[in-house]
Amino acid sequence: MEAKIRWGGDAKFVGDSESGHTITMDGPPDHGGKNQGPRPMEMLLLGLGGCTSFDVMSILQKSRQKVTDCTAEISAERADEVPAVFTKIKINFIVKGDNLKESLVQRAVSLSAEKYCSASIMLEKGGVEITHSYEIHD
Repeated sequence: MEAKIRWGGDAKFVGDSESGHTITMDGPPDHGGKNQGPRPMEMLLLGLGGCTSFDVMSILQKSRQKVTDCTAEISAERADEVPAVFTKIKINFIVKGDNLKESLVQRAVSLSAEKYCSASIMLEKGGVEITHSYEIHD
């Protein structure tokens, strides 16, 4: 996997992915940016959320669950000192659907956390405490 990051002036950077997608990242005004895109650390959280959501939905679909919506709400804490790494991340899935089986939702979240989500497992190996929870709404 490869990516290219180009400086766009001030605190703005443009990332090009190997799959042909482009994303703009920018810093806040107090750091010379113009708020034209997410911060790089926000991108890490978005990547984590996308990775684990992909797993959860794939597992639920293979389990023949009739999911109508799935949202991962993520909150994170960072160290006070530089480097301001993530220290704790909470991921809460809100899964909506028809007659969803709680055991299968719990299984999907657990499998993502423990076996499939490369981003989550990598961050945990780096010392980040990650907790997963879920809510089911019919």
